[in-house]
Amino acid sequence: MIKNIELEKGAYQFDAKMPLRQAIPLGLQHVFAMFVGNLTPLLIITSACGLAGGEFADLQVSLLQNAMFVAGVVTLVQLFSIGPVGGQVPIIMGTSSGFLGVFNSVAASMGGGVLAYGAIMGASSLGGLFETVLGFFLQPLRKFFPSVVTGTVVLSIGLSLISVGVNSFGGGNAAKDFGSAENLLVAVFVLVVILFFKHWTTGFLSSSSILIGIVAGYLAAFIMGFVLPTTGVTAEGVEFTKAWVLNWSKVAQADWFAIPKLVPVKIVFDLRAILPVMVMFIVTAVETVGDISGVMEGGMNREPSDKELSGGVICDGLGSTFAACFGVLPNTSFSQNVGLVAMTNVVNRGALATGAVFLILCGLIPKLGALVSIMPQAVLGGAAVMMFSSIVVSGIQLITKEKMTPRTLTIVSVALGVGYGMGANASILAHTPSSSS
Repeated sequence: MIKNIELEKGAYQFDAKMPLRQAIPLGLQHVFAMFVGNLTPLLIITSACGLAGGEFADLQVSLLQNAMFVAGVVTLVQLFSIGPVGGQVPIIMGTSSGFLGVFNSVAASMGGGVLAYGAIMGASSLGGLFETVLGFFLQPLRKFFPSVVTGTVVLSIGLSLISVGVNSFGGGNAAKDFGSAENLLVAVFVLVVILFFKHWTTGFLSSSSILIGIVAGYLAAFIMGFVLPTTGVTAEGVEFTKAWVLNWSKVAQADWFAIPKLVPVKIVFDLRAILPVMVMFIVTAVETVGDISGVMEGGMNREPSDKELSGGVICDGLGSTFAACFGVLPNTSFSQNVGLVAMTNVVNRGALATGAVFLILCGLIPKLGALVSIMPQAVLGGAAVMMFSSIVVSGIQLITKEKMTPRTLTIVSVALGVGYGMGANASILAHTPSSSS
């Protein structure tokens, strides 16, 4: 019989006080949910620019460290606000993957290298300031974002993330053993543990179900390493380490302490990067409005105020400019964590702030970050499929807040059919002119 631990009522209130013994585990859930997604865009773009190894290996490690530090700082600003900067909403900030297509184009058109990456940083710093201006004028633009529009955006975000969760469920589509029995077994085990603690316990254990599931996944992978083969062989005869294996050497090699480096890459201003990135910041502002709407509807059962939306978008913009100063890609609201809030209803900013502080510590103590980064994709996938589906439900709740009319049905149908449809099948745009050429 599992003893239920009473969860503080303050967990369901944004500005209530919570004891650290409960706040820390609830905050760590958010870190585990977004950690891999926070670093992956940086790995992709540094590779596209040719900065992934050799003489640039130390630079890439430094940028990854900065990404954790920046995400923690910007999240604290979003939670507590500094003047008009920050919406005081239960949102976790992190490195955006929405810019990957544009940044890859910029890297290709500029021939890669440090110059291309510097141009990406220059465009990101200006784009962040542009989004900040949009945030200040969001109130008069609010009429263009009724619940049917924001709900459709939230629904599209959730639908697009489900495939990401399923990929992780199989071990990550880059894994040589993607979809193997071991990966699926780990993912299903994590999902079952989460469901058990979510619905067969109450209070603190129920709200911490994601963290408990992930820790259980770590333990399962650790035990499997002793009883199952940890390597496999491809059809070409090449040996590889299986995706579920915990890479403890990465933790051993990481430093105990390191100070984040300011402007690790020289910032360059180039129109080939600036123009397409500016357009993407408009899209990002709309996505942030959707994320904030989703988290307020899913976690607090109400729509966000003009001040919350405006402050959130302003933080999005200035956070991206701040990130560029540390050589990090734009920092925006993290949709993955919207699903976690919708699933647990824990909106206490003190709890989320402990997660932000942990991210900052990961940036200062690389060993801590390495310990989280070795989490098998299958472990994350077991939690992600449920969290991301919760975002879909929040979107549906927003859309159906008002009576559906033929007009709103048309809006949702066209937006999903064209917007989400093209996003899910991006190859349809393969022959369109490149915006950065």
